[in-house]
Amino acid sequence: MDGGLVYTDKNAEDLKTFAKLAYRHLKPSYNKFFKMDEISKLGFLAAEVLLSNIELSTYKEEDVSIILSNSNSTLVTDKNHQETVDDYNNFFPSPKVFVYTLPNIMIGEISIRHKLRGENTFFIVKNFNEELIVNHINSLFLTHKSKAFVGGWINQSENNYEAFLFWVSDKGDIPFNAFEVKQLYNIFT
Repeated sequence: MDGGLVYTDKNAEDLKTFAKLAYRHLKPSYNKFFKMDEISKLGFLAAEVLLSNIELSTYKEEDVSIILSNSNSTLVTDKNHQETVDDYNNFFPSPKVFVYTLPNIMIGEISIRHKLRGENTFFIVKNFNEELIVNHINSLFLTHKSKAFVGGWINQSENNYEAFLFWVSDKGDIPFNAFEVKQLYNIFT
């Protein structure tokens, strides 16, 4: 937190293993975690770390928004769901897998856990685009739709995963602009 390492495990060879071990380390006590797909677990855990030192009770639930992005949407989960559809002799598409074929479900899980009812947006772009995120957040600030934001990038591919979240609020005194966000992204990824 605040630049320090929160958790690492050299035995975690994949996201599934890492998420399970990180959950045990963080101990968030949220049973729905085990029903989530892997990218939702990654976003959930990143939000747990980010929001653990933020006094959310100082905001109305509808004043905190979530603006996230990635490049692969839910492609890994989509492939898992497609496998349940492809086998004609064993055709049992799972609704519990299907529900996670939408990236906004990750935002939903974070929102439910932390009681956040503000705006939410999920952008799918080729690479992390700090200007897109910052411009969207600033437009919500200027129109008084939100007073605080969880923003960032949560991405998963077959062989890689990455989580970068940040908090910005109307109570902050640090400049909030694309340059600063890009600097943070480069430091932590």
